[in-house]
Amino acid sequence: AGLVGPVGLPALGGPGPVTPPGAAGARPGPAADPGPWEAAGTAEAVRDRLAEAFGVPVHVDNNTRLAALAESVWGAATGSRDVLYLRLSHGVGGGLVVGGALHGGAHGLSGELGHITVDPAGGPCDCGGRGCLETVASVGAVLDAYRAAGGRAADIAGFTAAARDGDAVAAGVLRAVGAQVGGVLAAVCNAVGPGVVVVGGELAEAGDLLLGPVRETLSARVLPLARSLLDLRRAALGEYGGALGGIALVLHASPLLAHYPARPEPGPRPAERTGARLQDHQPHDRTEPEETP
Repeated sequence: AGLVGPVGLPALGGPGPVTPPGAAGARPGPAADPGPWEAAGTAEAVRDRLAEAFGVPVHVDNNTRLAALAESVWGAATGSRDVLYLRLSHGVGGGLVVGGALHGGAHGLSGELGHITVDPAGGPCDCGGRGCLETVASVGAVLDAYRAAGGRAADIAGFTAAARDGDAVAAGVLRAVGAQVGGVLAAVCNAVGPGVVVVGGELAEAGDLLLGPVRETLSARVLPLARSLLDLRRAALGEYGGALGGIALVLHASPLLAHYPARPEPGPRPAERTGARLQDHQPHDRTEPEETP
């Protein structure tokens, strides 16, 4: 099951055995600050209710992290074992797949890319900090910036449509947001070294109007040795990513299916899943024409 918010944190019931995030009955050590642990109690309640109802072990994880796993198994990053995923939606979050396995972090807090500070003097964030990426790159923040500059779109679909139709104000907002996103992704890439970066969420529907500025900033700030090795791709699974990630989590947890799928079949990926390496500076969905024999 996929849930919004932290999953794998200790509940308020006191210390217990430390087990990996997502496992049934996971209860890490005691909490120092009970504030965010309410979500952990919710996750445990969901896990326990589902396990009781279906009579089987239940795995629970953050829905955005599950989308990261799905993109690495069946989506834009199929066949890549080290994947960084960022979702730009009403919230901003992400996930990291390392060696083919979903990384949850010591306390289920991995992937909170939306709460990396991009402007210390920026506006307040729901997390309690200021100037987080979420305050500039979430759907609400992007629409606010667009309307403050004179834009009239009613929702994010209207905004991305306006950008694709040549709206200069929308394009300017996307350039600014893309630069902020690219800076955060570059810092994370320099730390963890993924092979593929996948960007999803409603804002990614703007295509290369967003991914172009992301790619430029990412290329400028990532380690020079990594530029020719790192792919930036648009997510392929859309709103189904979290659900498919839940299936992948169960498959990976089963002793019989832990290595399924073992290896993708050789051959080219579909055009919509083909990314551009940072040095190519090409739109994510551009493919070379086939040569005629």
